[in-house]
Amino acid sequence: MAKQKYFIAGTDTDVGKTLVACGILEKARQQGLTTAAVKPVAAGCERTPDGLRNGDALALQEAMTLDLPYEQVNPVALEPPIAPHIAALQAGKQLSVSRLAGFCSGVLFQACDLALVEGAGGWRVPLNPRETLANLAMELNLPVILVVGMKLGCINHALLSVEAIERDGLRVAGWVANRIDPEMSCYAENMMTLRALLAAPCLGEVPFLAAADKQQVADHLDLAALSPGK
Repeated sequence: MAKQKYFIAGTDTDVGKTLVACGILEKARQQGLTTAAVKPVAAGCERTPDGLRNGDALALQEAMTLDLPYEQVNPVALEPPIAPHIAALQAGKQLSVSRLAGFCSGVLFQACDLALVEGAGGWRVPLNPRETLANLAMELNLPVILVVGMKLGCINHALLSVEAIERDGLRVAGWVANRIDPEMSCYAENMMTLRALLAAPCLGEVPFLAAADKQQVADHLDLAALSPGK
């Protein structure tokens, strides 16, 4: 079973969850740790000779140290680049927390030092009329690493996300600032406010990177606060 397990959430869609997750995996690898990751449901997959493939899931598969088949890294692959529950409905599939939790458990029970479960979109992305991806994190009882997309409105998004995570009974283990808007005004002031208002440790500030890769992201992360027991 993985020694450290975390759920990767974002303040919104397209805030760089996968980029940061890959950076965390790379940083852990540099520290000699073994890693695994799972993206239980991914919308926006492309047809390939091997079946539907999602770029984010492929990036996670490449970044982790364990050699797991794609179908285990991304068990539910949906073609349309839309909200997962809508994409599933169009594909005639039904998403449920119990099913996704079963898929995730197969990865979380791998013998490794660090395992990540990456969500989709923000904290309250629906899976069906009754459940959201937040319910999956709750079912797995995982501490959360929150990726904050640094843009106008990020303070509100971050505070609301943390409030929802904690209200759901989960711990925010840390957060990462990812500068997705290179033209963001008053970046330093926004960071100062976030550091003051968020109790969880900041694991790093990722600058805007035109052609980002996991090594570059890893250079801006400090995983010391994720030590076991913290």
